[in-house]
Amino acid sequence: MTELRGYPRARRLAAALAGCLALAGCAPKSWVVLLPNEDGSTGRIIVTGPGGEAEVARAGQAATLDTSVPKTFDASEQQIQETFGGALAAQPALPTVFRLYFELGGTQLTPESVALLPSVLNEVAGRPGADISIVGHTDTAGRAADNEALGLERATFVRDRIVEAGLRLDRISTESHGEGNPLVPTADDVSEPRNRRVEIVVR
Repeated sequence: MTELRGYPRARRLAAALAGCLALAGCAPKSWVVLLPNEDGSTGRIIVTGPGGEAEVARAGQAATLDTSVPKTFDASEQQIQETFGGALAAQPALPTVFRLYFELGGTQLTPESVALLPSVLNEVAGRPGADISIVGHTDTAGRAADNEALGLERATFVRDRIVEAGLRLDRISTESHGEGNPLVPTADDVSEPRNRRVEIVVR
């Protein structure tokens, strides 16, 4: 029995395992391949058979699953698509994260974030039934209780812009971290523009 051990990203491992299942019993065509993450990095897979093992540690490298001693080889894009294309196409899109920044003391977006808002709406529109989480943040200027409320006001402001666009949503949630989760740690009562933000995750 061939054993797989390794640490590639979850979605890549899922694709590899789907290919293994699809090819089970189709000797000598059973194999596993390592695909890159979105940032180009990879994990690794150790394939162990009755007679030895092989390590797969770079993108596009593959190993046989139906030989006593697993053999490594370089899989072509055509081979990968023919074998794993269906599994890869069936994967849900990865979450997209946006940050919108605010002017001091309120819910007025900075000009750069006003320009970014259409990209947020386009991403949501491209995911029918989107699941969206919106978290408001503040800097440490002012009282913590006031900043908690302001963070929620900012999250609600962004939520309302998304809802007003009439997009189909499955779920949208808002919450505030106030000044408690800064992007840039500061001392108390510091006005830091990068902490005055809303973080949006679109799934």
